[in-house]
Amino acid sequence: MIGIGIDLVDINRFRRSLERTPTMRTRLFTPVELEYVAAHADPVPSLAARFAAREAVMKALGVGLGAFGFHDVWVERAASGQPWLAFTGRAAELSADAGVTAWHLSLTHTSLTAGAYVVAD
Repeated sequence: MIGIGIDLVDINRFRRSLERTPTMRTRLFTPVELEYVAAHADPVPSLAARFAAREAVMKALGVGLGAFGFHDVWVERAASGQPWLAFTGRAAELSADAGVTAWHLSLTHTSLTAGAYVVAD
């Protein structure tokens, strides 16, 4: 194992941020992610979990906020529904430099918080 990362997001605080700054959605999330959550009655918990995934990846790699762009890592879903991480750009470089050959992701949310747990192998 190379690293683990976990992050929690307060959903109400995240919702207020998205309402205050509507462009935040496209700054933080890829079209793939925005398309996936568009079908949800309330997309904010799923978006918050995806934001937490990015933060958890940074922690697993041992890098800080700003080490790579928010569009350099995103969450995809397998046909089974299992979430997985996709990488490009600087995040892909950092992952390769660290020797990561596999990523594992678990997402969760309640009405109050969203979380992500990431393992870099």
